[in-house]
Amino acid sequence: MICINKVTLYGRLGADPEVRNFQNGGQVCNLRLATSETWKDKQTGEQKERTEWHAIAIFNEHLIKVAQERCRKGYRIYVEGKKETRDWQDQNGNDRQSVEIVLRGFDGQLIVMEDKTPRSKPDNYGGPDVNTQGDYQVNQDYYEDPPF
Repeated sequence: MICINKVTLYGRLGADPEVRNFQNGGQVCNLRLATSETWKDKQTGEQKERTEWHAIAIFNEHLIKVAQERCRKGYRIYVEGKKETRDWQDQNGNDRQSVEIVLRGFDGQLIVMEDKTPRSKPDNYGGPDVNTQGDYQVNQDYYEDPPF
């Protein structure tokens, strides 16, 4: 039997990334992501909206760096990770559970869809350039005819 634990989300950040350091030298970056859906109520004709909030925990060093440098509150991001439930105790000793989307190792993905971070030079090695509005511009040299 094959089992798959994969979550794909596209939404807006509710806060700037929060990075915490562990005593063993590791790091975690926590993100709060909002996904919304809208519909028209059939009976009243009124526009309705529902927002779900998701806790994202990033343990991959490269993705933590991307989140720190490129993610800000309100930015649209695309996330792929695994759903994990974590048991913990609050300050009063009560048992609690948290559901998180976890990105660790090579099985997580973070794409910043709205990056307003200015760059001194392109870091894409000749591929499509991304301007400060997050729109793609084609680098014509990249698509030049091959010399053969």
